[in-house]
Amino acid sequence: MGRNYRIAWLPGDGVGIEVMEAARMVLDRVGFDAEYIHGDIGWEFWCNEGDAFPARTIDLLNNVDAAMFGAITSKPVKDAEKELAPALQGQGLSYRSPIVRMRQLFDLYVCLRPCKAYPQNPLNYREGIDLVIFRENTEDLYSGVEFNPVPDSLRDLLSEQAPAFSAFKDLPGDQYAISCKINTRQGSERIIRAAFEFARKFKRKKVTVVHKANVVRATDGLFLETAHQVAKDFPDIAMDDANIDAMTMWLIKNPFNYDVLVAPNLYGDIVSDLCAQMVGGLGFGCSGNMGEKLAVFEPTHGSAPKYAGQYKVNPIATIMTAKMMLDWLGETDAAQKIEDAVATVVREGKARTYDMGGSDSTIEMAAAITAKL
Repeated sequence: MGRNYRIAWLPGDGVGIEVMEAARMVLDRVGFDAEYIHGDIGWEFWCNEGDAFPARTIDLLNNVDAAMFGAITSKPVKDAEKELAPALQGQGLSYRSPIVRMRQLFDLYVCLRPCKAYPQNPLNYREGIDLVIFRENTEDLYSGVEFNPVPDSLRDLLSEQAPAFSAFKDLPGDQYAISCKINTRQGSERIIRAAFEFARKFKRKKVTVVHKANVVRATDGLFLETAHQVAKDFPDIAMDDANIDAMTMWLIKNPFNYDVLVAPNLYGDIVSDLCAQMVGGLGFGCSGNMGEKLAVFEPTHGSAPKYAGQYKVNPIATIMTAKMMLDWLGETDAAQKIEDAVATVVREGKARTYDMGGSDSTIEMAAAITAKL
């Protein structure tokens, strides 16, 4: 199989360590030829070093073919600061999500989240659902441009340029906060184009643009306008659009009306969790963060600290994330074998973790899947 790949292995915290162990069992069994290089990332490094995404891990990601990422524990900023090592307290350090920082630093602008209902999964909302979400990964409300407290200079500027802001202009700066929603034409175009190109390559029939342009007219208006421009290059692919609030309703009412969804960052995050729940929940939620030179693959669930060390959680999300990595690297035959093995185990119903109504452990589920390879 292919060449020997360099893969950054980033287990993170909590159950991330356990599900990554399960994914490694499957990758080894399918014959993936790789050197796995451990990378430090997560809560432990925030507490001890004041940086959950150390510079040495950034250097590692500059020198690999792809990365597998487990999960990270995140807490509100005030709670996070309390857990810093004593020597680091009082230094004004502020916790920021490592995965958000990683996406922006390496320009991993595509967040691809497939949501497929495998037959006989007791958690399926409906059999036959097969949706793919393209989420813009670097802009929007996740841009990280935020103010709390709000400086007087910004308050004065907004008071002059935004009449609706007058209701807040007399409040002290520490009594409100501002998060900036930033969408660029370039960022919008490349994620929308990626969705259309995927639809054409895999013979999908329609791309649905998710937005709230009727209210958030500037940023979401730009996103929707760009979508209409890009769609002209793909006359073979139908396009429609829907407001994010209506989208969550229509997906529940009839998920078969949709195929490929593309959305700005926040809406994409929301709608992909909804779609994941319809095909089994976060135990089945896989994703890839992809750029031009690097891709980082992760399950969409968190670190679930209450389950850490119990080997209880469903590893299928991470195993399917590994499948996505193989696809990205061009190892499509091995990727298909993994998906077929997962589908077989789900269909047979002999191995089931707690979320599926069974009692098999993380490793037992992984072993059942490797037995089908």
